[in-house]
Amino acid sequence: MSASVRELVVRPVADKDSGDLIVLIDTVFGEYPNCILDVDNEMPELRSPASAAKAEDAQWWVAEAGGKVVGSCAVMPEGDGTMELKRLYVAKEARRRGLAAHLVSLAESQARARGARRMELWTDTRFAEAHRFYQRLGYTRAPRARALCDASNSIEFHFSKDLTP
Repeated sequence: MSASVRELVVRPVADKDSGDLIVLIDTVFGEYPNCILDVDNEMPELRSPASAAKAEDAQWWVAEAGGKVVGSCAVMPEGDGTMELKRLYVAKEARRRGLAAHLVSLAESQARARGARRMELWTDTRFAEAHRFYQRLGYTRAPRARALCDASNSIEFHFSKDLTP
């Protein structure tokens, strides 16, 4: 972890983080054409993130810099020894400093501690930089994709990683 990541505070998400998370994700989505954040219809968990994480039996973290949420990551059980990496977003100004890799490492450690043997994730086809990032971390893209039929007309790629030693 780089010195700049050590200066961040990574902590469990709280319901009070709702507004900051909405701004973070809306800003990230805004970097891509026709990528729209529709909180109430597509990501209602952003209204009460800690409560949503508890209801999903998930772990969700945020990273703060100077009191501002600049990163997010969650992991939730999918069954059969699989956990899903979700909600990984890092603000543009906090990228390329090791934060995303640190958050993924935290999620993978949590998944292993909960007995998971595999991690999977879905990511929008527009997020090409994220695809390269996941591949650098050992995730493999599957040949399948899914359409979400959402406001952004999202199509997502599926990635997975074996967590066993």
